[in-house]
Amino acid sequence: MKIESSFSVAAPPDQVFAYLLEVNQVVGCLPGAELSEIVDSQTFRGKLKIKVGAVQVAYQGTARIVDMVEDDTSATVTIEGEGREIGGQGSVRAKLLLTVSATAEGGSTVGLEADMTITGRVAQFGRGVIEDVSRRLMGQMGECIGNRLQAAPAGG
Repeated sequence: MKIESSFSVAAPPDQVFAYLLEVNQVVGCLPGAELSEIVDSQTFRGKLKIKVGAVQVAYQGTARIVDMVEDDTSATVTIEGEGREIGGQGSVRAKLLLTVSATAEGGSTVGLEADMTITGRVAQFGRGVIEDVSRRLMGQMGECIGNRLQAAPAGG
């Protein structure tokens, strides 16, 4: 299942991209996410609790940064992750492509493309419900990142 989302941030792309690579910061902006371990600069372990319909599920897994490209006006990072449902049979595998690009106003647009495979209880809700939940989470994450970057002093 492919899901696409985007959000805007009133901060320059290099600042936004640097923030997105700070896993401790980003986890704090993703509702239900918890960082368990930083294995190395590219590999992270954690948990994610999500509510889909009336079902709440928790996953435990690993995410890895597999590619990163940065130039003057944009940057992309590719992340692959997988997790198993805690106390259940489900699993999730995802490949995420995050793109940060400059806007005419001097801010940034963050685009997210996710290609996910979901099994277990959550999969029964179908694409529409899962897309809605994903968009809501991305919206909340975008708002949080925007607020934090706008509150941070320039250059720091």
